[in-house]
Amino acid sequence: MPMTAAHHKARALKPGSPRPAKTLCSECGLCDTYYIHYVKEACAFLNQQFETLEQQSHGRARDLDNWDECYFGVHQEMMAARKTEPIPGAQWTGIVSTIAIALLESGRVEGVVCVQNSQSDRFTPKPVIARTREEILAARVNKPTLSPNLSVLEQVEQAGLKRLLVIGVGCQIQALRAVQDKLGLEKLYVLGTPCVDNVTRAGLQKFLETTSRSPETVIYYEFMQDFRVHFKHSDGSTETVPFFGLKTNQLKDVFAPSCMSCFDYVNGLADLVVGYMGAPLGWQWLVVRNERGQEMLDLVRDQLEIQPVTSAGDRHAAVQQSIPAYDKGVTLPMWAAKLVGLVIERIGPKGLEYARFSIDSHFTRNYLYVRRNYPQKLAAHVPAFAKKIVDQYQLPAQ
Repeated sequence: MPMTAAHHKARALKPGSPRPAKTLCSECGLCDTYYIHYVKEACAFLNQQFETLEQQSHGRARDLDNWDECYFGVHQEMMAARKTEPIPGAQWTGIVSTIAIALLESGRVEGVVCVQNSQSDRFTPKPVIARTREEILAARVNKPTLSPNLSVLEQVEQAGLKRLLVIGVGCQIQALRAVQDKLGLEKLYVLGTPCVDNVTRAGLQKFLETTSRSPETVIYYEFMQDFRVHFKHSDGSTETVPFFGLKTNQLKDVFAPSCMSCFDYVNGLADLVVGYMGAPLGWQWLVVRNERGQEMLDLVRDQLEIQPVTSAGDRHAAVQQSIPAYDKGVTLPMWAAKLVGLVIERIGPKGLEYARFSIDSHFTRNYLYVRRNYPQKLAAHVPAFAKKIVDQYQLPAQ
């Protein structure tokens, strides 16, 4: 009997039907395929198996005595980079798109799982298997909403693809790694992006309307290293809003429960990660985790300007102060928020220390969220590396 026969008997869940992870479903797309057969083992919110999947993906789990690995996962190399000739319309300079095109056009892969947007809405994700340069470029720019990337996995098998690149975020990649040996592939490359605080489409609308001066013209946005949210508008202008001026009291419940329960900010199971939070403003942060990641980077290295990662400042006091501030939904007047932002931008954490600040802030928040809302899951769901990070801080009593 073929190895894949078991899942062929399963049936994808119908749209809108209850998901196995219930309120914690991240809508990764696995349940939209016959690979739902494996969901109890594969879903990151039903079965936390991070150490096992790291061993499978990289040949070893992260060393918890090494603080860099505790924070950033198994890696061979980290760097800051940007394309010498940026791709027009890319969110940054287009490193992710460039790697995908290079893998496809060199014949290393036959297809790329990526996310375009629907024709009717720029923020509604549309997972596809890209087979051309044009289809890859149509997926440039992040979609900050929950996205069922893995919903196309059935198409991969049905099309007979044997060499594949998957681009995705942590929850998607955890599920992918758990089922990858069921896909019939000869080679799988995984290009990850760091991810935190995704929302439903309705949640995104609320965020835009409470934060941006012109929500209807926002093309994309990002929470940046200068402690501001940067909005790019359709007229080419950029709008910035200080983190500390966000209407936290109105936005506390806008993020998906899965994101509030996630401890894989840095996409620890990808072969190569391309983000921004460990790099200077205007640069991308690249984390090479294994030999497949090194192969992907080497394909495009001659198109990149590269510099070493750096680290400066001390995050601990800022993180400790952020814990009760978020808990109580503190929102500063805009003049005060701008002043605080300017001070922190000058003397606050930078480079890898900013990345640690961001990880600490979210892990402490998420640990409290799980402890309060899913106490029965706390011990099994929080990975050892996350617990070690959270233990640096004083949390509110239960």
